[in-house]
Amino acid sequence: MTVKHLERVAKLHDRAFIVDGHFDLTYDLCSRRERGQRKVIENIYLPQFKGGGFDLIVSAIFIDDYFLPEMGLRRALDQISYLHEELAESPGQMQICRTATEARTTREEGKIALFLSLEGADPLQNDLGLLRIFYELGVRGLGLTWSRRNYVADGSLFHAADEGRKGGLTSFGVQLVKKAEELGMFIDVSHLNDEGFWDLVEVASKPFIASHSNCRTIAPTMRNLTDDQIGAVARGGGVIGLSAIDVFIRQGEPEVTIGHLVDHVDHIVNMVGIDHIGLGFDLCDGFVNFLQLAPSIETRDVIDTHAGLAPFTAELITRGYSDDEILAVLGGNFMRVYTQLLG
Repeated sequence: MTVKHLERVAKLHDRAFIVDGHFDLTYDLCSRRERGQRKVIENIYLPQFKGGGFDLIVSAIFIDDYFLPEMGLRRALDQISYLHEELAESPGQMQICRTATEARTTREEGKIALFLSLEGADPLQNDLGLLRIFYELGVRGLGLTWSRRNYVADGSLFHAADEGRKGGLTSFGVQLVKKAEELGMFIDVSHLNDEGFWDLVEVASKPFIASHSNCRTIAPTMRNLTDDQIGAVARGGGVIGLSAIDVFIRQGEPEVTIGHLVDHVDHIVNMVGIDHIGLGFDLCDGFVNFLQLAPSIETRDVIDTHAGLAPFTAELITRGYSDDEILAVLGGNFMRVYTQLLG
């Protein structure tokens, strides 16, 4: 990056309300605190968030296969509990927010805002009443599935695998979507399979998001969105958060780069304009698989922690995006949708 680029990046980050629409923060807190670590946010994550200028982190509540189905609810509640313990140990640093207005106020107070979101409705099993409990605990996002089947729908697999007939939204899934919209939550379709996606388009009456999905035209994995799906998210007024995981950016490349990630920005802009793109980096390199039950998918983040946002912003500058367009990608688009849905 040139000195001129660095100066412009710094000014943009200072002006922007920067949002990461998907990060498994509570998942990692749970794993680390159960092994005796304390002040995980303060010691590990806060310097990274501040280094990248992030104002709002959407913390996904993710449950490993190992704990399902019997312990799904318990693990989800544990993650929320551990987050509260972290915030109590490090007061005045971060705050769980329930509205976009609260998030903006939190930034003004010099703190980083947190939204809570379920990455898959697995903890609910088939109990519609539990959604209200999570809502009262501050959860404002509902990812319908992870990459597996639950009572709501089927998830999109990472790779082709032997499986039975795929399904879309179940009757329970339709009820859950309607209830979430009634409560005032945002619906997240990342990890949902194609059949479920198009069912959701028919059911949803409000904008929905894909918190961490890229373009299937560029990286042909079922985890990414087709061009038709990108169009559907945009027509509904939603936002697509770009994932920084290499296998969802390019496949068959010896080294996947930030430039390859920005190719997805270009593709979405060419299709539907700048107003439907955000950040949902899903950074995972810093996590430790404490379960060690099965080999994990070999992946790498192209963004070097949240502190490494500057090269991404610089690449947008290099490609000719205006300040207003960059501000929209860094968080303005997500904040527009959060404000509409959450207040």
